[in-house]
Amino acid sequence: MTFRTHSRLLGTLALFVPLACGGESGSTSALTGTVEIDGSSTVFPIIEAVVEEFQIEHRGVRVTAGISGTGGGFRRFCAGETDISDASRPISDAEREECARNGIEFIEMPIAWDGLSVIVHPDNDWAQCLTVEEVRRIWEPGSDVTTWADLRSGFPAEPITLYGPGTSSGTFDYFTEAIMGESGASRPDYQASEDDNVLVQGVVGDRWALGYFGYAYYIENRDRLNVVQIDSGEGCIGPDQTTIENGSYAPLSRPLFIYVNRESARRPAVAAFLEYAFTFGPELIPATGYIPLTPEQYAEERAELEAMSTSGA
Repeated sequence: MTFRTHSRLLGTLALFVPLACGGESGSTSALTGTVEIDGSSTVFPIIEAVVEEFQIEHRGVRVTAGISGTGGGFRRFCAGETDISDASRPISDAEREECARNGIEFIEMPIAWDGLSVIVHPDNDWAQCLTVEEVRRIWEPGSDVTTWADLRSGFPAEPITLYGPGTSSGTFDYFTEAIMGESGASRPDYQASEDDNVLVQGVVGDRWALGYFGYAYYIENRDRLNVVQIDSGEGCIGPDQTTIENGSYAPLSRPLFIYVNRESARRPAVAAFLEYAFTFGPELIPATGYIPLTPEQYAEERAELEAMSTSGA
């Protein structure tokens, strides 16, 4: 299994995996049906990997996966339009209430760990480590940091071009909460996109750029980008499998989630997809650049799914 980049559009973009995907002709399963997924572009590489492998065995199931952002995904999910919602942050109280108003019962399921990564151009040899306070000064509302020299004496007197997720992104919510202490608190004058690949291309093309996005997109493009180490008071620490998993890459280590509509989970196609995701996902996740949970955690998730799919509640 190799992680492949797909061209993505802003807003809702559907990935339709061909029913004749992989292997020899002829279905290996009689299962039919549909699975509708939308949400975080950060979680998308995980779902993409699972979909590709799942449909080799279940060609009669059509799985549609979109990347409208965590907020956009929850809007569709709470309206009853999707079976699964990918999220790079927990559901908000307002979104939870919207689901309740529409009679949508759900379960929150962590699926992997991410280390939200601060990124610069590969020619940037001065900002190898920034303190949390410096990152805050760059991104806070009303920031007076317009050049690198404004941030630290000795840095180039060149304008900082900023790239980051749009306001519907769970990555935006998590970053602002972790760095500013308030979800949504951010300067507005930056290049925003819900598509992490757009952010990657922006930083790659601008020597003076700085951006942030999910760890998987850094790993996929690490030959074209530099990751900035973060000093939260314990010295300079960069994101990697160990520091993300043990939380020492602070405060930007975070879990990634999928949210499952309980009613949908009782449909055979959706139940089979979820079982596949939590059985084989741990093998696929490292290739996407994210960090798997422990085997015990995945076993707990599968047990919960089995109980949910067979219950009448």
